[in-house]
Amino acid sequence: MWKKSLLLLAALALVAGCAAVSTNISAQRQPRNPTDLYLVEVKFSSEQQSLRWDSIQAAVIVGKETYPMKRTHLMSDRWEALIPVPAGVSSVRYHYKFDYLYNDFGGPKKGSASSKTYTLQIVEQANP
Repeated sequence: MWKKSLLLLAALALVAGCAAVSTNISAQRQPRNPTDLYLVEVKFSSEQQSLRWDSIQAAVIVGKETYPMKRTHLMSDRWEALIPVPAGVSSVRYHYKFDYLYNDFGGPKKGSASSKTYTLQIVEQANP
């Protein structure tokens, strides 16, 4: 019995050590602009030492559409993308997804992480 408990604790420690965290650093309210494109930004962090940071592919998902993100300049842990919000739509819900490789016995393995869902509100500008 104690062997099973020890094995379970080891498995839980392994999973806990692999946790990835994403932090939305986008403004949640943005003024309507003529292009109908809005910048979203995210910071990704992980304590997983086997993670291959150069393999991370980030995307923002709005409804059923996926928009690839690019790394920001000078910050290796941040990504950004422009997402469309059509005229007449006042808010969109979105989340981030990260696909990556990590080192494992027998070679690299695929992993992924997703963020919680966020809402971007578009605020109409008052005419002066």
